[in-house]
Amino acid sequence: MSKKVLVTGGLGFIGSHTVVALHEQGFEVVIIDNLSNSSIDVLEGITKITNKKPEFERMDLRDKTAVSKFFEKHSDIDGVIHFAASKAVGESVEKPLLYYENNLSTLIYLLQELSENPGANFIFSSSCTVYGQADELPITENAPVKKAESPYGNTKQIGEEIISDTCKVNSGFKAISLRYFNPIGAHPSAQIGELPIGTPQNLVPFITQTAIGKRKELSVFGDDYPTQDGTCVRDYIHVMDLAKAHVVALDRLISAKEKSNYEVFNLGTGTGNSVLEVIKTFEEATGKKLPYKIVGRREGDVIAAYADTEKANKVLGWKAELSLFDALQSAWKWEKSVQNRG
Repeated sequence: MSKKVLVTGGLGFIGSHTVVALHEQGFEVVIIDNLSNSSIDVLEGITKITNKKPEFERMDLRDKTAVSKFFEKHSDIDGVIHFAASKAVGESVEKPLLYYENNLSTLIYLLQELSENPGANFIFSSSCTVYGQADELPITENAPVKKAESPYGNTKQIGEEIISDTCKVNSGFKAISLRYFNPIGAHPSAQIGELPIGTPQNLVPFITQTAIGKRKELSVFGDDYPTQDGTCVRDYIHVMDLAKAHVVALDRLISAKEKSNYEVFNLGTGTGNSVLEVIKTFEEATGKKLPYKIVGRREGDVIAAYADTEKANKVLGWKAELSLFDALQSAWKWEKSVQNRG
């Protein structure tokens, strides 16, 4: 009998690709999404890829009563992958209470329900933002968690602490926090991809929207950093690799291979690429010349961040396989698909 998994925020960028990966491995998936930063059209994209329509419930996880009723209805959930959260750094600085309510109350309500479920398995969508500007590169899971630069980053740190504390007092509850570096790319079918609402907060959708003519030019925030070409360095991981990591992590929890009931893993490629390298690679992958200008530094940007992936490779048994070139090519294919749909 197939295992049943709840994916919160399952119509979002990483969530939708993970739903596809779960389907491909035989899991039964139920999606919760309030559509605040996603589109119902994504459900159609998932269905076209997998030939199977996942069960979907439009719900706001801040509604504690609705969360309780959901788990009464779905008492046979084997695992939860929790993506649902607000994630724009700049907006979190302007609206901190919105971020604390949305990102923490929803987590707490889910954990309160799962804590009563013996053998519950929980995967938390965390972020390398918890490290801030790390003292050493590449960044290992043992790197100190720095004071957060934004309320968004703080919700990821506090979220991990809440989960860790829950695991300490409930030995039957098992959880893994996955600290992503920079997810990019799209499904090779171009049926799903990153679909930012309004102005993109991330580099790659800004690049693709500029290349297709939606935006006049790309702004590169600073070229005077102490890096090889003066621009910020990040670890860009293909969303397809990231999605597979969630399936591997869920298998680990369900099969009880973990030594402790709470673990943390970095998910990245282990390679850092500068903003200018990403632009150059995009041009090589697509044959499109990209207009850009250098502007002043952006507040809150760290100089460089890329993962030490040894723990994920050895302990989790997962490794990123797709390249920056692959990811940018797929992101461009997706952007053109979006344009064609109007």
